[in-house]
Amino acid sequence: MEEQKRQVIFGKYEMGRLLGKGTFAKVYFAKNIQTGESVAIKIIGKEEVKRESCMMEQIKREISVMRLVRHPNIVELKEVMATRTRIFFVMEHVKGGELFAKVEKGRLKEEKARKYFQQLISAIDYCHSRGVSHRDLKPENLLLDEYENLKISDFGLSALPEQLRHDGLLHTQCGTPAYVAPEVLRRKGYDGSKADIWSCGVILYVLLAGYLPFQDENIMKMYRKIYKSEFEFPPWISTDAKRLISRMLVADPDRRITIPAIMRNPWFQKGFSRPIAFDIDEADVISTDNPNPEINNNTTYENDSNSAKTKKAPSPKFFNAFVLVSSLSSGLDLSNLFEHKRKSTSIFTSKRSAAAIVAAIEAAARAMKCRVRKLSDFKLKLQGAAEGRKGRLAVTAEVFELAAEVAVVELSKEAGDTLEYVKFCEEEVRPALKDIVWTWQGDDINNNINIKNDKIIDDGGVVNRG
Repeated sequence: MEEQKRQVIFGKYEMGRLLGKGTFAKVYFAKNIQTGESVAIKIIGKEEVKRESCMMEQIKREISVMRLVRHPNIVELKEVMATRTRIFFVMEHVKGGELFAKVEKGRLKEEKARKYFQQLISAIDYCHSRGVSHRDLKPENLLLDEYENLKISDFGLSALPEQLRHDGLLHTQCGTPAYVAPEVLRRKGYDGSKADIWSCGVILYVLLAGYLPFQDENIMKMYRKIYKSEFEFPPWISTDAKRLISRMLVADPDRRITIPAIMRNPWFQKGFSRPIAFDIDEADVISTDNPNPEINNNTTYENDSNSAKTKKAPSPKFFNAFVLVSSLSSGLDLSNLFEHKRKSTSIFTSKRSAAAIVAAIEAAARAMKCRVRKLSDFKLKLQGAAEGRKGRLAVTAEVFELAAEVAVVELSKEAGDTLEYVKFCEEEVRPALKDIVWTWQGDDINNNINIKNDKIIDDGGVVNRG
């Protein structure tokens, strides 16, 4: 009977009890039968998601964000799998429950609250360095593992740099009212990272006080308190902690303390050691400086009139049309989110010749004062002149052949900060190359691309996995 009840999916995970469910998803406990590791698997029905247009982008964004922010104090997304009807998020199983459960029992001792707060700020600082704003920070979304370490979860409302409008701000009103910054409630543009700092200030207050700083049975009265940052401290919170919270809960976001300043604060510094983050964008980079490059498979030979072998002019590599459609499609195509090694990339198409594209990129890069190095006939490496948050930005630009008179250009970040890379592509590269660009990644596509050589097969099994 036990063997009959035992359910194994994808030949890898033995499913267990239901941990929770929401509108679109159910979360189950599971065990990896190969390693014995416990995991949590969130299962989402594709049909339900397709009926809600906003959910499509939210799921794609959540996958993108969780693959981007690998940190000891963030719940790890291990892999994503899919069948015809369902999407499976395989995540780290965090056994200690919500931090909210501890707060419900009463306020925490200052040493314990400081430890959780240090881990929260370290993780949020890392998210912000990757261009990610959480936008729904609260104790219910902070989990604890078996060693009492904090883990941030639920990135469903998080924002990436591409969601910024022309004013460089976010405009979607979201989050939990009691923890949301006043600028978000005002329905005006806001900086997501500054809004996260406000939420962290509310969380620290709750950990030390045992209740919310802004609360009222009348929601509008509560909003007025938030707008004016009207709150009082209980007598048991230390003076140093009060000072820090007071600098975080400042109604004017431009006057609010920054994360680097929080991390220099004497109260914060007590017993603090920065955890090591797993920077997948930079740890998984394959060097382009290969001393023994492989022979270009596109190089061919033919007999000349003297029967000698003459080398043809080099041509760009062929670009898989399925990848192009995945990159440029606005539908619920998750294929580009299941790469084994995820790198920050931007893609555009052009009707110019490969040589003309390379020349245009090289000229634009030099105009932007970038160092340019030619790695091959159709691949360049660009390096920024100035030091950034994570050193100098390094980007490779490679031209591929898609079809006759159509080329694809892929820009990939090799080093540096992701947010700086996104700004570089959007604010400098894109305007500089506007004369040669046909379609840029993320723009609406009004042209049909016929795929003749690539076949897409879905046999009801796993079609993609990370």
